[in-house]
Amino acid sequence: MPRPTHRNHTDRAAESRQRILDAALTEFSANGLAGARTERIAAAAGVNKALLYYYFDSKENLYIAALEVIADKIRDRSLSVLQAATTPGERLLRSALDHFDRILAQHEFQSLMQQEMMRHHKGESGAMPILVERIFAPVQAMYHATVRDGIESGELIAVDWLQMELVALGANVFYFLSAPVWRMMMPFEPLAPESLARRRVALVEFLGQAVFVDRRRGAELAACVLADTPMPELKAGALLMRRKDERA
Repeated sequence: MPRPTHRNHTDRAAESRQRILDAALTEFSANGLAGARTERIAAAAGVNKALLYYYFDSKENLYIAALEVIADKIRDRSLSVLQAATTPGERLLRSALDHFDRILAQHEFQSLMQQEMMRHHKGESGAMPILVERIFAPVQAMYHATVRDGIESGELIAVDWLQMELVALGANVFYFLSAPVWRMMMPFEPLAPESLARRRVALVEFLGQAVFVDRRRGAELAACVLADTPMPELKAGALLMRRKDERA
């Protein structure tokens, strides 16, 4: 019988570590750092609880590691959109739509982000500096550069770059956070798939009209972006979990 190779052992270790991180992300997003249980993480990962501490030393370190993994994925995705080989205006349209779809589909990250915001507002020591360093600072720097390039090229209207970011991305956050209020005022369910589909279309079409010097061209780009970017499929129960978060 052939002896196990060092490579096989390394591969198995990497797979075990990844399963732990995946299970931890689910557990922490559902229950927060304080409410998460290492027993459930180990069971979901199919490993012995001791292995969690072998790789990560503590529950807190495991939380940080899981947060860093998903933060890096979000950052890389956001930067790839802003670095695409298209005009600055098209990159902004795609960035706004990608941001909407991330809030819609990346429930685990959104839940962790909400938890960290609450901890930060309470003055607790949390992981917000990690999120700022790994995601928000580099993405905002690239967003600023994209708006600047678009203004200098004459494609985008000459306005304050931060205001453009607030209009393009802030509206997405406001819509989802305000869903309980929309639900009381509007004759539709704001988080129903058909409502979300209308909202993402309206987002891109509005920006196509609002931030381009040539509105006709902006509208044409908006139509192209929407045509080749279908709405992401939602995980089973994702919208139900979002409504549960609203009540928390």
